[in-house]
Amino acid sequence: MPDAKLNRLLITGAAGALGRVLREKLKPSAVAMRLSDRAPLGTATAGEELVVCDLADKQAVHDLLNGVDAVVHLGGISVEGPWEPILQSNIIGMYNLYEAARKNAVKRLVYASSNHTVGFYRQSETIDANAPQRPDGYYGISKCFGEDLSRFYFDRYGIETVCMRIGSAFPEPQDRRMLTTWLSYEDLAELVRYALFTPKVGHTIVFATSKNRDSFWNNSKAAHLGWKPMDGAEPFRAKLEAAPPLAADDPLMIYQGGRYTAAGPYDD
Repeated sequence: MPDAKLNRLLITGAAGALGRVLREKLKPSAVAMRLSDRAPLGTATAGEELVVCDLADKQAVHDLLNGVDAVVHLGGISVEGPWEPILQSNIIGMYNLYEAARKNAVKRLVYASSNHTVGFYRQSETIDANAPQRPDGYYGISKCFGEDLSRFYFDRYGIETVCMRIGSAFPEPQDRRMLTTWLSYEDLAELVRYALFTPKVGHTIVFATSKNRDSFWNNSKAAHLGWKPMDGAEPFRAKLEAAPPLAADDPLMIYQGGRYTAAGPYDD
């Protein structure tokens, strides 16, 4: 990746696990980094601007995007759960973010979408970005909304977005399913860099996984990004496959979204 650099990059959700990773790994990519979350962000280092912001607060989000060149949007609820918190953070918050981008003339966003937008496909199937969405829960539904909203803002206003359908981004895979869906932190950071600096991305959906032996997903629709993951899950296979076998009807080994397909309901 060329040594490109933005003047000011905003990372939302910067206090979360992936936000903390990208806070460090993306420092060379911007003169200034504006870091935002509802949770504490610690102490600012050189070149950092820390802003506490609730995505559901429309005016606060508008102010947050003032003077920003590009956004890496990690903010919001990041797991399956009850509807109301997801509605506020992932749906109302997403709308507020794109309206703020429009009003502040921000033309490039990188959106942390999720494999849970297509979680009800079976693991025996291989799909690409043109496959219809099949969300596996309220969280997945919110990420489908985000993908659709970002498509609208590109078609109507020319705001480019790379939607990263993140598989399982952890220091190492944690179960058998993650041998297929795992994304290393270094591969994630490289993908974000390509998403920020590839000259023309339009509206792109990319499945964000490392170079694992097996895959549910065909990334040919995102080939123009030029991103090539380098890590893979094989070093962890023996340990994970030595664990006791799972029941034949365990959704972890049936659906691409794993156990998210069986979560809830939350009002019982």
